[in-house]
Amino acid sequence: MSSNEITYQQNLDNLFPVPSLPPSLLSPQRFPGSSPESVAALQHVLKDNHNRYHIYFNYKQFHKCVFTPPPVVDDVDRLISHVTHRALAIYALGGSASLIKDYYEQDANPQNMVGSFYQGYVTFFSKQIDEKGAAGTLEEFIFSEKYNFQDGRDVTSQPEMLFRFVGGAWHPMIHAGYGVEFGLKGMLAEGLALCAVEILSERGLYPPSAFVPIPTAEVHGTGDLLSSLVLNAPPATAPIICKTGGVHAFDIIARMLKDDQFKPKAVVDASQQFADTIAVLGTVIRRYAEMWTVDLTKPGEIERKMEELIWVSSVTYGVGGFDDGKAFKSDFFLLFLPSLIAYLSPRSQVSLLRAYFTMALILWVVRGRPALNVKAFMATTSIEPTIPNTPQAKTPPTTETTPIPNPFLPLIQSSLAHPNEHHIKIQRAFAHFNTLYGLRPLGYLAGTELEGAELLDGSLFVRAAVLTADAMGWDSEIVWFGLWFLIPLSRQCPYALLPASNVKPGQTVVILARRSWLRDLLNGRRGNVLHSLQKKEALWV
Repeated sequence: MSSNEITYQQNLDNLFPVPSLPPSLLSPQRFPGSSPESVAALQHVLKDNHNRYHIYFNYKQFHKCVFTPPPVVDDVDRLISHVTHRALAIYALGGSASLIKDYYEQDANPQNMVGSFYQGYVTFFSKQIDEKGAAGTLEEFIFSEKYNFQDGRDVTSQPEMLFRFVGGAWHPMIHAGYGVEFGLKGMLAEGLALCAVEILSERGLYPPSAFVPIPTAEVHGTGDLLSSLVLNAPPATAPIICKTGGVHAFDIIARMLKDDQFKPKAVVDASQQFADTIAVLGTVIRRYAEMWTVDLTKPGEIERKMEELIWVSSVTYGVGGFDDGKAFKSDFFLLFLPSLIAYLSPRSQVSLLRAYFTMALILWVVRGRPALNVKAFMATTSIEPTIPNTPQAKTPPTTETTPIPNPFLPLIQSSLAHPNEHHIKIQRAFAHFNTLYGLRPLGYLAGTELEGAELLDGSLFVRAAVLTADAMGWDSEIVWFGLWFLIPLSRQCPYALLPASNVKPGQTVVILARRSWLRDLLNGRRGNVLHSLQKKEALWV
């Protein structure tokens, strides 16, 4: 091996070392099951992906979904890869080396090779992280006024890095978040590079005033605002009620539910819905988000506001996707909350929380601002998963009402081998939210303006996880497809979605599709799938 090759390998080892422990108690913790083999498999995936592949898939600028091919678009449109996200989620939940390797081989198959400006930015941000550290790099390039708005530049040429960071359904932030959560400089550099090349669907969502430094007096004594982020801090007593004055995130949701501006409208072009919503309603939604109170003079405020966003994301996902008596339909977009907070200054923490909340509200409106029938959700949904094809235990359980000792264990077990790449990340998040807030009692959210909020308790997270498993399919009852079967109809309405729950084992599903879609979809996939390249392709499940 030449000296250049040795140096390159050392640099690669520096970018993707053995993952570190989570940076704070608010970050998702690791499950048992890791091994020297699994960490070696993970490092191989991270390094090989970094060396060989681009973060885009040359489709519409939207996240990659393995099981739902995109509509026909121009080559200038792009999809974002989630390959390393799944590998890290499997590792974090104790998945085996073979599982990490097999899914990488499957997921990486359609990726584009490394090239273009993206790779140049990866190199640039890798050097910046080495020089400034993760915190300094994030503060300068994402949250500073300099890299968001600069005097003398017109509106169309402003950097707007924070908007890029949370734009595209948070994907740059998610990728960078994995980097700081697992202590991986390479992931953080890739996330920042993705941010730098992200195409803004609209300009000026966050005005220059959002980046004015907070006066010193306003952040005096903020060292104790993040008590749970300090490893040697004493455990805090669980609060009895959430709202402590000011405007709660649920208050904003309640007000928007009453605002006719956000009533669902007929979709003319689904691919443009996100951009159209920001163009027409972005400023209005941002002003709603600005009503949300974040008061740094109150001890524990950052933790409290992070919790509010977790409740909002989980309610809009779980309750928003639930319709009493009908199939569960929801969207994973409204779930992710990063573990970046521990690395940021108080001003940047507030900026990130408010930017996240704004984007969550935008995506909620994009998805039709679904109603939130909390009463029906809490009365109808179950905290006990019904696992298909599972024999009843011969030994009686400890109580007749608790047939499954820990509902999250089968949920996580199924998610590890589930073919849909988003499933494992959703269930990992709900398991963590349950760890943090599963003890919240009935009435904890009383006093907010959201109707029925007083009926919520910590069981929300397991209820949403059970609904997710039932809607996306349990690993034991599916062969390959976990979430949706695709039936393209036309360019204006490019596909219809058939829930996997409607497909029975052994049933033949005929999909009318372009051959190229199925060829790309099936290429490299595992499972008992037979297809025929005729006028009608058939999938056997």
